[in-house]
Amino acid sequence: MAASKEKRTPKTDKSPVTLREKKLANGNKSLYLDIYRNGKREYEFLKLYLINAKTPIEREQNKQTLATAQAIRAKRQIEIQNGEYGFTSQFKQDVPFLEYYRKMCDERRGNIESRGNWGNWYSCLKHLERYCSGKTTFKDITPEWIEGFKQYLNGVTKDAHKRRLNYKAETKPLSQNSKVSYFNKLRACINKAFDDRIIPINPLRGIEGFKPDETERVYLTFDEVKLLAKTDCKYPVLKRAFLFSCLTGIRKSDIEKLVWSEVQKFGEFTRIVFKQKKTGGQEYLDINKQAEVYMGERRNPDEKVFSGFRYNSQTLLELRRWCMIAGIIKDVTFHSGRHTFAVTMLDLGADIYTVSKLLGHKELATTQIYAKVLDRKKQEAINLFPDINE
Repeated sequence: MAASKEKRTPKTDKSPVTLREKKLANGNKSLYLDIYRNGKREYEFLKLYLINAKTPIEREQNKQTLATAQAIRAKRQIEIQNGEYGFTSQFKQDVPFLEYYRKMCDERRGNIESRGNWGNWYSCLKHLERYCSGKTTFKDITPEWIEGFKQYLNGVTKDAHKRRLNYKAETKPLSQNSKVSYFNKLRACINKAFDDRIIPINPLRGIEGFKPDETERVYLTFDEVKLLAKTDCKYPVLKRAFLFSCLTGIRKSDIEKLVWSEVQKFGEFTRIVFKQKKTGGQEYLDINKQAEVYMGERRNPDEKVFSGFRYNSQTLLELRRWCMIAGIIKDVTFHSGRHTFAVTMLDLGADIYTVSKLLGHKELATTQIYAKVLDRKKQEAINLFPDINE
């Protein structure tokens, strides 16, 4: 009797999302997702690139980039599975969009730490009210709708929403940085709606925001920092906080909220363990002895290190007055301390990857702007020019 034949199912890739690479003309590789579902194939380019690594630092950069891409792939697969297995009913896409956005505005207005950014959220709301209606729900927020808002920002004039009340309102177009800010507010709103499971798929996927104008990064030379250290300031806490920023690169928002429980001893070093207010990233920053001095005497764990320091227009005015007394004629802001730290580190020979970690940057490209400011290669090149008087 002949043995019965066993039926075999063809071997298939059960994963609907595959991470792939595309080689570019410059030798780098672009990472993208190959997504197959419902009999259709689509591609999502992640704007992540593997470089032709030749050094340990570049290989580590590739490793982190690949890890990011894998995390996105896993997330996309979960999104698809949620849709395929009938979980979409858990989402609340009928929530009114403007009502949800207004609630986020109110939360920022009521929060002391985020109140400084509330004005930008409110201005964006006024433009969103012109672009869509109160009947708009999250079901209407599609990639096309988002692209339409980008076109709206490109064409609208500054304070257009005030013109019905005041015919003398400005007719200038929005600045590039205003477009960046408003689009980022919309992005934050949609991302939160996605996290809150109001929408099953994030419509921002694959949509680029506006690129900010490249602005001058005002920094101080090391000699100018030394001048400030020797010059009296009307507000001693401002002097301590600014010089601390020059020596550590910590932002003013993080210096304002820094408490003593976040200042820890780690071997021979003093380590600041804090969560960045701007990015939410957890940081572990070792500081040098000079910076430690500007923190002063340790107090109770819940007390602020720079007690009484609050950055506002009056503080900015005093910062600039202090710089003028020291003989420094530059358009200095408190953020210049962070710029000073970055440029000084690179000038002293620290590699860009380490500086990026010290600053808490998520992208190496952000740190490369400081390398462009310093640009030693250009400085060396111009000195090659022969003497025309010989």
